[in-house]
Amino acid sequence: MHQQLIIEKISGVLEATDDTYDVKLTQLLDNAKRIFIAGAGRSKLVGNFFAMRLVHGGYDVSVVGEIVTPSIKNGDLLIIISGSGETEQLIAFTKSAKKIGANIVLISAKSSSTIGDLADAVFQIGNPEQYGKVLGMPMGTVFELSTLLFLEATISHIIHDKGIAEEVMRERHANLE
Repeated sequence: MHQQLIIEKISGVLEATDDTYDVKLTQLLDNAKRIFIAGAGRSKLVGNFFAMRLVHGGYDVSVVGEIVTPSIKNGDLLIIISGSGETEQLIAFTKSAKKIGANIVLISAKSSSTIGDLADAVFQIGNPEQYGKVLGMPMGTVFELSTLLFLEATISHIIHDKGIAEEVMRERHANLE
């Protein structure tokens, strides 16, 4: 019962998401010198999934907050994952990156927010009314799972569009684990 509830909810959110986002996000990724990904809490974990897949795809990617993350520069891309677009730490990251001249993308449940107003592009996952209380999917679960699947579908688009073989991706995968 709960598996079906989750599948149906996430499917509905993804069906309500602009189906051109994967192409638009891929263009932004391809035009960036380097890519930085930030989120807080479980949205950060979703960002970590995406960062790993982008590395497998051959992109130069860093996760904000890691000790080895380099400084962001003009021409880089900062992707913020935030359901609300109002997380204080992420607002501060956005303002700093914007001041330096980096491009900003917000992936959010809302089309308008503090971070969204600063961003060069906002990718709204689903519609705000889809994020009310959902029994069995508390505290942001709908946004996080929908965003994870959206980003995995974007990776699928990239792999297919660029013809990246799984063997090539496997060669880029961490081998010290």
